[in-house]
Amino acid sequence: MAAATASFRLFLALVLATVCSLHTRAAEPYPNRPVHIVVPFAAGGAVDTLGRLIGAKLAEGFKQPVIIENRAGAGGNLAADAVAKAAADGHTILLTTNGHAIAPSLYRKLPFDPVQDFVPVTQVVASSLVLVASPKSQLATLQDLIAAAKARPGSLNFGSTGIGNPLHLTMEMIKAACGIDIQPVPYRGDAPLNAALIAGDVEVAVVPMVTARPLIEDGRLRALAVTGAQRVPARPQVKTLMEQGVAVDSSSWIAFFAPARTPPDIVQAIQRETRKVLDMADVQARIRAFGSEPVGSAPEEFAKKFAGDLARFAEIVEKARIPKQD
Repeated sequence: MAAATASFRLFLALVLATVCSLHTRAAEPYPNRPVHIVVPFAAGGAVDTLGRLIGAKLAEGFKQPVIIENRAGAGGNLAADAVAKAAADGHTILLTTNGHAIAPSLYRKLPFDPVQDFVPVTQVVASSLVLVASPKSQLATLQDLIAAAKARPGSLNFGSTGIGNPLHLTMEMIKAACGIDIQPVPYRGDAPLNAALIAGDVEVAVVPMVTARPLIEDGRLRALAVTGAQRVPARPQVKTLMEQGVAVDSSSWIAFFAPARTPPDIVQAIQRETRKVLDMADVQARIRAFGSEPVGSAPEEFAKKFAGDLARFAEIVEKARIPKQD
């Protein structure tokens, strides 16, 4: 009897200890350890540059280190898969482009579900894209590109950082609108692509304004057109495609996603702290200098935009006749 009573007391003590431990963990503030921002592209690219800018400021607000992890490859799917399988506690988040909204239409099979395995947190920025040419080419204007491509179908090359990503799809839209044929050459990220353009290894590419602007300003790249509906304040002299008679309106976004089942209060905390960072004057100045606009939308607002882009990109991929990728 005494042994049974002792066993019961031990059991009760263990239960109480477990409950207290769970209560203590639940009561811990977020974040309580370093936060990892996973970036699907190589260091030096547009998303990486933004991630390091935002991450440094988030670390001040979180009072925890913020670590940028570059997991390039598979069109962003390696990084997305890592975050999809991470603990849903807000300590691992994905910073990615609207390529995340393209993935369901582009890939035959993914190791994760871009919709079901993530919760949209906030659109960080609206990003401008720019069509650029190598200074070693004979292409000084958009009309030069169109004329050269029509004179020598399939002889010109464009740099691409991934089949079906926003940069590639924008080029496909330009090709369709202009009735030209230009062949893609793959690169692993913005930095190696820009290096190839400077060297003259490829003639043209659609690239993020954030990484192209300094190269345009010092003459290492030629800006042919902004791909969105409006000119970019950072380079107001560069005309849009539509101003030059090409009916294409294509911009991009960069946003935070968290693993599915991340508690709503943690999602709100990430969005709230991100918005605080984006409201800082020095951060806004740097983002606009890149050719982007800070956003910081609420999770519900961004979720609606994400859903709309899923449908829009499905239509673009179909029209471009891009085969399903493995």
